[in-house]
Amino acid sequence: MMDAGSRDLHPPIEADAGGQLDLGDGHVMSWEACGRPDGVPVVFLHGGPGTGVEPAHRRFFDPRIWRAVLFDQRGCGRSTPHGETRANTTDHLVADIERLRRHLGIERWAVFGGSWGSTLALAYATTHPDRVTALMLRGIFLGTDAEVAWFLHDMGRFFPEAHAAFLAQLPVSARADPLAGYLPLLMDPDPRVHAPAARAWSGYETACATLRPPPPAAFTGASPVALDRGALAVARLEAHYFAHRCFLAARPLLDRIAGDERVRELPVHIAQGRYDVICPPDAAHRLAATLGARAVLEIIPDAGHSAFEPGTRRALVQAADRFGRQLARGGRA
Repeated sequence: MMDAGSRDLHPPIEADAGGQLDLGDGHVMSWEACGRPDGVPVVFLHGGPGTGVEPAHRRFFDPRIWRAVLFDQRGCGRSTPHGETRANTTDHLVADIERLRRHLGIERWAVFGGSWGSTLALAYATTHPDRVTALMLRGIFLGTDAEVAWFLHDMGRFFPEAHAAFLAQLPVSARADPLAGYLPLLMDPDPRVHAPAARAWSGYETACATLRPPPPAAFTGASPVALDRGALAVARLEAHYFAHRCFLAARPLLDRIAGDERVRELPVHIAQGRYDVICPPDAAHRLAATLGARAVLEIIPDAGHSAFEPGTRRALVQAADRFGRQLARGGRA
């Protein structure tokens, strides 16, 4: 078990339960659970949109305390159909979380999410605040037009080589509006069209995700087929959500939070990399200010965007350990 002083990831653990949940609309969710069967419930929300659950994600949660539930969102990971954008909106994903909670017979649970997972966590909490015990968030993304424009254009000011490679996949005439240029390529059913575009899109994001440059093979050990499959889901779903303003424009998250005292009463811990270029820290500051006194914003001085950078993963594990102990005692986190 983890040394209490190190506050690093807990040892590897296998899922001891799991299954497939029919969501309707042709979508089937893959889910898993680990930790104490009678432990404090927590749901893990992965990023993207489009990534998926990895075994390392289980290691944020002390299995002596938590009952951790992890699932692949629509179109992601082991959920089917893979990379599907039909019937795939923020409201669908929020409803899926609630469907899974009811399926598992969980009354209330903590919610843990980073990047797009933080967006989804906030959307869920503002829709079902009475079902949430605490929020643990990382790399805040509020789904605003300004954040999407930053990703597509201004992030390249810090990673010009990566941005140049991102644009190089498009004809010169399409480079002023890369989202419009990428959408038809990523949605094309022909792998000869969508695969190179997906590699370029996901490669751009991967290159910008850490404070220090990632290794040449960002997903070491994965086969080329698995890499292409993962890249397609990330690129296609991110482009889909960006093109639809993350399905949040009509009800911005900060407006929802400001108007709901139940959400502002939730205990919240935000871990934010100081040098997060994908999701710059100003969004985390605005979120913390809107949430108010019960929100703790922890700036990680030596981290970018990735949850697995040493300072960020330690901060997340420490927050999860603290909230878990408090909730296990029957108190407020």
